[in-house]
Amino acid sequence: MISKLKTYSAAALLLASATAGFAQGARPLVEPGVSLKLATYRHTALSDLQYTLNFDIPAERSQAINATENISFTLKSLVQPLQLDFKQPAEKVKSIAVNGQDIPVDWANEHIIIDTKYLNTGINKIDLKFIAGNESLNRNDDYLYALFVPDRARTVFPCFDQPDLKSHFLLTLQVPSDWKVLANGIKKDSVVNSNRTTFHFANSDKLPTYLFSFTAGKYQYAQQSVGKHTAEFLYRETDPTKIKLSVDSVFIDHKNAISFLEGWTGIAFPFQKVGFVGIPDFQFGGMEHPGEVQYKASSLFLDDGATKDQFISRSNLISHETAHMWFGDMVTMEWFNDVWMKEVFANFMADKVTEKMMGSETFNLKFLQDHYPAAYGIDRTQGANPIRQQLDNLQDAGSLYGNIIYHKAPIMMRQLELLMGADNFRLGIQEYLKKYAYTNATWNDLIAILSKHSKTDLYAWNKVWVNQPGRPVFDCEYLGANLGTENKIVRFNITQKAEFGEARTWPQIFDITLVYPDHSQNLTVNMVGAQMELKAAEGLAWPSYVLFNSNGMGYGLFPTDKNITGSLFEIASPLQRASAYITAYENMLAGRYFKPNELLQLFTKGLTVEKNEMNLRMLTGYIGSIYWEFILPADRQKMATTVEQSFWTAMQQQEAPNNKKILFRAYQDVYFSHEAQSNIYNIWQQKQPPVGVKLSEDDYTSLAFSFALRSDTVTHILKQQEDRIPNADRKKRIEFLMPALSLDVQERDAFFNSLGDRKNRAKEAWVTAALSYLNHPLRQSTSIKYLPKSLDLVEEIQRTGDVFFPQSWLGSILSSYQSKEAAQIVNDFLKAHTDYNPKLKDKILQSSDNLFRAEKLLGAAK
Repeated sequence: MISKLKTYSAAALLLASATAGFAQGARPLVEPGVSLKLATYRHTALSDLQYTLNFDIPAERSQAINATENISFTLKSLVQPLQLDFKQPAEKVKSIAVNGQDIPVDWANEHIIIDTKYLNTGINKIDLKFIAGNESLNRNDDYLYALFVPDRARTVFPCFDQPDLKSHFLLTLQVPSDWKVLANGIKKDSVVNSNRTTFHFANSDKLPTYLFSFTAGKYQYAQQSVGKHTAEFLYRETDPTKIKLSVDSVFIDHKNAISFLEGWTGIAFPFQKVGFVGIPDFQFGGMEHPGEVQYKASSLFLDDGATKDQFISRSNLISHETAHMWFGDMVTMEWFNDVWMKEVFANFMADKVTEKMMGSETFNLKFLQDHYPAAYGIDRTQGANPIRQQLDNLQDAGSLYGNIIYHKAPIMMRQLELLMGADNFRLGIQEYLKKYAYTNATWNDLIAILSKHSKTDLYAWNKVWVNQPGRPVFDCEYLGANLGTENKIVRFNITQKAEFGEARTWPQIFDITLVYPDHSQNLTVNMVGAQMELKAAEGLAWPSYVLFNSNGMGYGLFPTDKNITGSLFEIASPLQRASAYITAYENMLAGRYFKPNELLQLFTKGLTVEKNEMNLRMLTGYIGSIYWEFILPADRQKMATTVEQSFWTAMQQQEAPNNKKILFRAYQDVYFSHEAQSNIYNIWQQKQPPVGVKLSEDDYTSLAFSFALRSDTVTHILKQQEDRIPNADRKKRIEFLMPALSLDVQERDAFFNSLGDRKNRAKEAWVTAALSYLNHPLRQSTSIKYLPKSLDLVEEIQRTGDVFFPQSWLGSILSSYQSKEAAQIVNDFLKAHTDYNPKLKDKILQSSDNLFRAEKLLGAAK
């Protein structure tokens, strides 16, 4: 109750600020986007929102979409003119009527302004005719899909585009008769008129504008029972093998996720329908619109050559989006500074589904591998951001997304559950869901509830874990003495300090393991301050080595005992091996314990003996990263044949088909020699993979791209691969990427320059793939000149692209450079833009962290 009163008091202050300085009815400040001040005023003034929308969608994507809209709402007072968000030119509004009276279109800075003289205290109705904006309708030749997160509904139709104004949406779609449709609400009926069909949907459940969505196009349709619901599935996949092996599994994964979440939360599935769509080259892994969850098609449709990790990832993705039905959709954040709340719970609960379906051992290993390296990849950088960030305007909400909210936040939540105890944690979350169902809540609201179920000061704990960036660096000193007939530990001291910034400590619990020739002993560390004496270790025999963070629960940069190296691959537990791999790699990046070449050689020794599929995938990924980013080009060329042969030999010696495929992909990534080129080409040309390896159409396409990057027959091989593919969507992807792989530098230059035009960046997944090829280490002598313009475009990318595009744009550009020249370009850019958007500056620093580390590590090696 205290927390809620504080929330309302803050809102009242903001409302006073928003309305101060002008007489009643005076025109307020109209600024682009949706400011916190505007959102706070509207949340206080508006209620009972209902949208009625009709979109007339032509078959031709070049033709305009005519639309009509009715908005009804209750207005509490006539304090100031009402701002209706519409990020389109004023001429796209054909007419507007307020409470039955036609009024002139008054548009400014992305808003339609409605004067108080047209409004009533109480119920109001606004009727509009307009041309819908195309940007967030993702129109393709024969399908489209609406994707409005975080503030893109206003780019398509006039609305109050903020998360704490939840509404009902009554939708009508008019589409070509050979198109299928899916939306938030249940289809009530359809009316066929010549070559057009009109679909009427039931009024939606109460949703924020960013969760309103629909899709329409030439799709295949499937339906099955999922619990008490009949679930609908639209897709464009044409491969009969993928369809046969995947469609039933997709329904089963949804059924399992819903069943688990209903049981864990104590709340039945909270929306009127279950529906989902597989979209080719979708911008995200998935998006959680109730009744019309959108997925990247390639994540759903797997073939008989898929690895175990791909199956687990599909299940995890479906569980993530399903968890959003409770966390984010039913209970929604008040403002996008708390967007991480919905994502942390979606990931956290998805991991719990994985644990239920696949057992604790697989869960613990996957949790470690999925979350820790990704979180460290941001938190170790000079651009690290806290989990919870400030947001003044929704137009900047996309800059909040990234690996901290998706990966550090679940680690934080797991530590919180461990601190509170699983039962108390679950009781607190259930209370939170029931109290705020179909409304909005803040992180402070949740902490207030959880605090009732915990004896720990969660506000103090929250300060370092949620409100501050970075990670701790741990060190350890243990001393021994000869006591009697053997050496024993007499002191075991552990310290932690912040990697960067002000002094602080992270309260957390993790294990260390003392390893002996014939046994091992686990000890639990409850770290609450800057240092501690681990009394449980005193008097124990001196170990062969110490394995830090052996249960994978601790967060930070832990020590590596160099005595482990000879026995690294003999550690029995896959989880402990994975934790040791991560720690060794992170220490190499920090310049501790291992040099890049040394760690590369150590990890390469594990290729034949590491049998766990997930661990092998991580090992090969680390080897590839070190090989391309932390080995000098001249040294890389010298060792190329040896690295290639290590992968090829290990592939032949490993027995599990999935392990063989992981190693073949790693071989494909690093190959360099003429012999290897010939080998890859023959495999592609003859469609004859190595013994025990299954390759799909997508695998052969990947082979064609990797060969084109290294050979002089780029046009020949890619055109042949395109001819092999029957699926139209995948053909278009190859056509788009071809210029990025051209041997003609001028053609590559022209392609890169074309990306300055927004329309050429519409398929963001294609763009980032193309940029990765353009900036590949084998092409950097000619591509480094792209870096200045690439950085210049980041602000525009943030304004016009979807939420993950700025980070993926930067990652595709900067992630594999290692030269002093590239580092200087980044530094010069930052120095020249002293007033640069701080969140975008952080993203540049995050993406260039390996570049700066490589420059430092390789400079020291010279």
